[in-house]
Amino acid sequence: MLLIFSSLSPSWVLLASGAPPVDTTTAEALLRFKSSLAYVNVFDTWNPSVAPSPCAGNYATWRGVLCSNGLVWGLQLENLRLTGQIDVDALVPLRSLRTISLMNNSFEGPMPEWKKLGALKSLFLSNNHFSGQIPPDAFKAMASLKKVYLANNRFTGNIPATLATPRLLELRLENNQFTGPIPDLKPGIKVLNVSNNQLQGPIPSSLAKMGPSSFAGNKGVCGPPLAISCNSPAPLPDQKPSPTSAPSADSADPAPPQVTGEKASSVSRTVIVALAILVALVAIAVLLAIYRRSKKETPRLGKAVTSPSSSEKHSKSGGSKGMMQAGVPEPYNKQTAAAAGAADNQMASVGGNAVTSRKAKAEASKLSFVREDRQKFDLQDLLRASAEVLGSGNFGSSYKAVLMDGQAVVVKRFKQMSNVGKEDFHEHMRRLGRLVHPNLLPLVAYYYRKEEKLLVFDYVQNGNLASHLHGNHSADQPALDWPTRLKIVKGVARGLAYLHHELPSVSLPHGHLKSSNVVLDKTFQPLLMDYALVPVVNPEQVQHLLVAYKSPEYVQHGRTTRKTDVWNLGVLILEILTSNFPANYIAQGTGVSSSSYSYKSSEVAGWINSIKAAEDQQEGHQACFDREMGDADNSAGEMWKLLRIGVGCCEEDAETRWDLKEAVEKIEDVKERDETGFDG
Repeated sequence: MLLIFSSLSPSWVLLASGAPPVDTTTAEALLRFKSSLAYVNVFDTWNPSVAPSPCAGNYATWRGVLCSNGLVWGLQLENLRLTGQIDVDALVPLRSLRTISLMNNSFEGPMPEWKKLGALKSLFLSNNHFSGQIPPDAFKAMASLKKVYLANNRFTGNIPATLATPRLLELRLENNQFTGPIPDLKPGIKVLNVSNNQLQGPIPSSLAKMGPSSFAGNKGVCGPPLAISCNSPAPLPDQKPSPTSAPSADSADPAPPQVTGEKASSVSRTVIVALAILVALVAIAVLLAIYRRSKKETPRLGKAVTSPSSSEKHSKSGGSKGMMQAGVPEPYNKQTAAAAGAADNQMASVGGNAVTSRKAKAEASKLSFVREDRQKFDLQDLLRASAEVLGSGNFGSSYKAVLMDGQAVVVKRFKQMSNVGKEDFHEHMRRLGRLVHPNLLPLVAYYYRKEEKLLVFDYVQNGNLASHLHGNHSADQPALDWPTRLKIVKGVARGLAYLHHELPSVSLPHGHLKSSNVVLDKTFQPLLMDYALVPVVNPEQVQHLLVAYKSPEYVQHGRTTRKTDVWNLGVLILEILTSNFPANYIAQGTGVSSSSYSYKSSEVAGWINSIKAAEDQQEGHQACFDREMGDADNSAGEMWKLLRIGVGCCEEDAETRWDLKEAVEKIEDVKERDETGFDG
């Protein structure tokens, strides 16, 4: 028997010992792919002796791998400074591979032969150093391709026509060196950016409804939606138009008008005189500027000047306070002002207390809007607005700002995003700006600085869910009844499912789901906020800030999966039904703060186990549910059904925990009233 046992393959030995089987084909494929790269510590977990298989159900045991039902369906290897020659052949055995993201690395050379992975749906290669022409057949037979991101590389030549796949929804090719015409893509494409290339010719009619910014920076492109007509040819990029009238293309005389020697001499003298006058004027302007600066005390770079009149106005006004007084620290304002002053040598505080040049002020106060249906404003408008501090925690501070036109917005200020590069941050914010769902609070605009970031959202009048569950109830804010709580749970589940569907390459599509990150509109529809921030939060701080990193799988194994969002959903369901906070809730005064809260996994587990015990013993309605929820006689059966769903989402073992699709389906089946009664 010992000889027989020792002759078995390693996978059979592992099965006999109770360990998970080794997925040799998948593991070997990934290890071969790894060997083609100059890799960093992220690949230390790719070790069959530690984790035999990259996937355990929907749970990835190898970092950077995305799993579904025990199969590898994605690779997310971003921001790792990876180099080397990508071995596409090594990935061919991964039959379930659907998405690859290698964005923000240092890959060089020609485009790899991705067409060998014909089932790919998403390919993200932006922000690398790929170069050269892409072969015409580079995307042949990739009929499932939906998203292709090749922006910010060094590609040249024509855009391959094979990119016009039948299912293509998003195409990002900006900031390359593509030439030639724009291929005719299908009309259903939602996102397109070919700006800042060297493209020429008319824009295909199928793309005429895209925004003009999608084609900006291509001097040879014409036709709708651009204002440049294709009927009259524009001059070539390096060719200046002749000051005299040029003959038409149909003219029978090809010879341009000649300039005689006498006329040429006269023109030369005129040009020389004009240049001499221009030089003299510039010199005079420089001398005047030096003289004025010697008479005035010019502040040094980095110091802001506050005019006395403005200071008096601020000190005397007892009314609304600007955001600078409401909590935005002075270093933020001074540094922003310094950036404006560097362009003009005239400093100004961000509050608008000094004179700056229009150009510098606009540059320093620029907000990037991701939604076109919002009225535009700038950073100066925000900082001059009356402001109210909504919450302040380890992750960031929130302010309600009422602009001069009466528009109210919420500004969230984050410091723990300093490691993310500017282009990476812009790209991720634009990605979030494209998300549209009734249960998501949409991002309106953002502001980028290396040290901190501002995100701007619409203000929602009804506050957050935490304040309704745990705050003091009154006639103006009564306790939430059962139908409203069920409505909130269903809306949260739908919003979460949408995030998981639209962000397949993000390991934690939400990552920060909690009651204070669910706001309620006037009809008590829930809106999720602070979602999909994991990719832009500093990795060394993320575990201290986001609720997802308090989950059992992270506390015990140092890992998170997409099922981590399900665990947070379960905790939220139990909190909604019981109005008991998991643990360590931070309250201020008589109300409830919207700031971050934290809890220990062991305490949450104990709380959940007590609910399980009550549910198992059928201890009755009052043993678990919030007394103020009401409808105990008519809806107790449905309440218990939702409670069991919450418990199912809170399984400590991620393997036995429900996946999100199953949880959402069960939540949708819960009704406001019992159909057959409840005898528990």
